[in-house]
Amino acid sequence: MKPDLEKLTDAELLARFADGDETAFREIVNRYKNGLYAFLRQFLNHRDMVEDAFQETFLQLFTSRDSFDTSRPLRPWLFTIAANKAKDALRKRQRTSAINIGTIADAQEMSFDDVLNTLASDSTLPYEELQKNETASRVGEIITKMPENLREILILAYFDKFSYKQMAQILSIPIGTVKSRLHTAVGRFAKEWKSLGLEQKN
Repeated sequence: MKPDLEKLTDAELLARFADGDETAFREIVNRYKNGLYAFLRQFLNHRDMVEDAFQETFLQLFTSRDSFDTSRPLRPWLFTIAANKAKDALRKRQRTSAINIGTIADAQEMSFDDVLNTLASDSTLPYEELQKNETASRVGEIITKMPENLREILILAYFDKFSYKQMAQILSIPIGTVKSRLHTAVGRFAKEWKSLGLEQKN
């Protein structure tokens, strides 16, 4: 009799998936898809790029089953992958169109399309409701215009609530750099916020 997957820890789910249980992988997806999608929406602000980066993040997790380190927290690891995919998407956009995720899946000969289709068709993400709010939309506009390094640190700190140590791991930079970069990002955001007169509306 299978245990209730929702009650398992991330490490237990990873261990089960590494042993070939794809239902454990689906539980991981369900557990983190909303947060990751919202992160990528803030970071990229282009739906097609978001979809590709989102699916490629879970595809990389799916194909890494033989190299799982169950002693490593899953959430920072997933966001590290997502941040890298987002940066790749931005670079690709400057050069050429992104590779279609279906092509990658076919090349890997994986029966993974059904999982990806389920993810892509999910229309109940909390972030969609947030976007309807005018102030949230203005916040998004300000963040989108920021340089990539300031944008990502602000999103990780305030939207995803990562600690300094976790952000240092995700971005592969020293904690001191995290603090100084976040300080710069907050200062820049505050300046833009005031320039739009948004402090009076909040």
